[in-house]
Amino acid sequence: MLTKNNSIVLSKLKYRDYDLIVKCYTQQRGVVSYMLKGVLKSKKGLSKTVYFQALSQLQIEENYKPSQSLHFIREVKFNYIYKSLHNNIYKSAIVIFLSEILSNVLKEEEKNEGLFDYIETALQYLDNEDNFSNFHLLFLLKLTRYLGFQPENIDENYPYFNLQSGIFEASDQGIYSISGDNLTLLKRLLGTKFDALDTIKINAKQRQEFLNMLLYYFELHLGSFKKPKSLQVLNDVFH
Repeated sequence: MLTKNNSIVLSKLKYRDYDLIVKCYTQQRGVVSYMLKGVLKSKKGLSKTVYFQALSQLQIEENYKPSQSLHFIREVKFNYIYKSLHNNIYKSAIVIFLSEILSNVLKEEEKNEGLFDYIETALQYLDNEDNFSNFHLLFLLKLTRYLGFQPENIDENYPYFNLQSGIFEASDQGIYSISGDNLTLLKRLLGTKFDALDTIKINAKQRQEFLNMLLYYFELHLGSFKKPKSLQVLNDVFH
């Protein structure tokens, strides 16, 4: 059946000599994988690959069959055209990093419009923003809400945060308890919206340490989570 579906590109993989498999997060059906047959065979086909850059926002007319694992695209167009995300080296590093994480953590083939809208809106904000060096930190922290392990901020005045339980605590509970700069930044980001990110002033070392802590938090709560291969590139770009 032919239907239209707003989609965000998570990853693409060359299949055989001329085909691509593109994984998208869609507004109507969650994670969907599409087969693009012969797209690498001709100049006309190659021109279509511009649509499938990491985290592109598309409107896809699809031939969707629930019984199949791979679906086919009849027509595709941009739902939102990025102005800077793919040609700014710093933003591109963030895009590659976040697309790898999203491809890792988004598994379900079911509708979640709240999550889709969050990703869509956040990426459009990044595209238009000039102060974005901490964007990926806030994006990941806010993403935990949709994945089911958002930090509980009921007792955020406590001097420790437990990465395993996801709650603030009055005393140090061992290897999963954090304090110091990471705790201070966590508390600040929990109360920050994207349009106030420019008020967060940290150096490269603090940014890397907080990001490593966040990724460990993901590992503790998502059994299949793998540290992104693009992490080193991101750290090098923002060093």
